[in-house]
Amino acid sequence: MTEVKAFNRWDAIGVKSSDPGLMSYITVTPRFLPKTGAKYAKQKFHKSKIFILERLMNKMMVAGHRAKKHKISSGHNSGKSQLVSKIMIKVLEQLEIRTKQNPIQVVITAIENAAPREEIIAIEYGGARYPKAVESSPQRRIDMALRFITQGASQKAFNTKKSIEDCLVDELLAAFNLSPNSNAISKKNELERQADSSR
Repeated sequence: MTEVKAFNRWDAIGVKSSDPGLMSYITVTPRFLPKTGAKYAKQKFHKSKIFILERLMNKMMVAGHRAKKHKISSGHNSGKSQLVSKIMIKVLEQLEIRTKQNPIQVVITAIENAAPREEIIAIEYGGARYPKAVESSPQRRIDMALRFITQGASQKAFNTKKSIEDCLVDELLAAFNLSPNSNAISKKNELERQADSSR
């Protein structure tokens, strides 16, 4: 039986999530080519069954914009799957060289480190709105971590000489090492700080 590897190069043997809350929501079943093509788009919560690298690639295609700067989320960053596949291969190669570990494990650990545990919502009471701290669901934690990582990388690469591959590698390594230089880690800390202050 042929062993399936991500991009036919990296295996997922021994790769696992260390966070018990996120374990069921991070899928590490590899694909030769991580591209489901919205096959399960209409099935609620089915995105958790998609290979985690594919979810990161989907976020890279449409990272979103910061405030009203829509130009950041246009041009090359507008849903080109072939381009994103090439970017992801280069990113995994760099992660393997720089960490001497399985790059899929590095990505998963970075996502776990960047996933916020709490956030705030606004509740209305007596005509006034108050912030209230709530715990984030596991699926939302992963969604937010992926968004913070991709937005941090795309913002650092926008209008600079640095390539998106280098920026994404730096962002993932910073999140992997719990460095405050990571956009995702700083956003997570800020969210949890706001939630803590609004108890």
